[in-house]
Amino acid sequence: MIADLRREPPPQVVSIRTDVPAAESDAYVMGHPRATVYHLSAWTELIGRVFDHPTKYLVATAGNSIAGVLPLVLFRSRLFGSFGVSLPFVNYGGLVADGHEVERALLGRAIEEVRGAGGSHLELRHTGQLFSHLTPKRHKVAMVLSLSTSPDEEWGRLDRKVRNQVRKGEKSELSAAVGGVELVGEFYEVFAENMRDLGTPVYTRNLFAQVLTTFPDTSRAFVVRHQGRPVAGSVILWHQGAAEVPWASALRSANSLSANVFLYWQMLKFCVERGFKTFDFGRSTPNEGTYLFKKQWGAQPRELVWEYWTAPGHSVPNLSPKNPKFDLAVRAWQRLPLSVASALGPHIVRHIP
Repeated sequence: MIADLRREPPPQVVSIRTDVPAAESDAYVMGHPRATVYHLSAWTELIGRVFDHPTKYLVATAGNSIAGVLPLVLFRSRLFGSFGVSLPFVNYGGLVADGHEVERALLGRAIEEVRGAGGSHLELRHTGQLFSHLTPKRHKVAMVLSLSTSPDEEWGRLDRKVRNQVRKGEKSELSAAVGGVELVGEFYEVFAENMRDLGTPVYTRNLFAQVLTTFPDTSRAFVVRHQGRPVAGSVILWHQGAAEVPWASALRSANSLSANVFLYWQMLKFCVERGFKTFDFGRSTPNEGTYLFKKQWGAQPRELVWEYWTAPGHSVPNLSPKNPKFDLAVRAWQRLPLSVASALGPHIVRHIP
């Protein structure tokens, strides 16, 4: 349970600041058992740069010590109104803190920031419910795999069907490249086409370039090629021995080559070789296609709880592409020429957290 990992609350009065040096707040994040890479101050700054949203990095202090952080992004959209999210575009966020008193102080300040911006709601992406008075959503789970200590051991744990698909990729003469920002172009070529096919606006290419340049020691791009052409790709991040793949895609035309399975094996092998303890396949809707794909690797569901504060007169939003009111837009997007979808997508998706 999430409560078991909380530290004892400090006896001092809690203050919320926005001027704490990044080195100090990041040192706190690196030592907190529930913190993720997304709680580092550089991630909030990255979102501000790439998506041009106002951001607040809230740091709780008690006496002379840091006692919690809450990264916050504020949206102002003609399509969806004004609101706050911690954190948009990724699977995790919310607050990490030392005890209930600090949690309440950070939440209170975040609500003040959203109210001050005329926002309708605040969304906190947690891995368990922290606040009984907020409205929770449990519509998604993370799929997490505990890793073996060697590639051979990991290979032996795989389902036979998965191993056969990896071998099929090898026989199809697929090759894999692992690197940094130099692979963004090939990755994005695949990612943009896949997003269009799903009917979802694509992020700007600059997002992935910024991730790989801002976190050069804890991120990598993967590209799978067939006859020199990219057919699958991903970007992974890691933090304190836990790896995550927030973005991965494969071309539908490469399904017969098992390009997607081949890609995931390359990522798992990379992580095992570096001694990582877990691999997070990302969030999924229970029992749907991506959930079942991840489950076949041995990944197990882990609870995700998104908690909401709503202003009077407002309700919890539903901006999911599976919302029936977006059906027509999704179908229309799937029919767009790739060049048009890639040009328009970043201007739209920056408003969809």
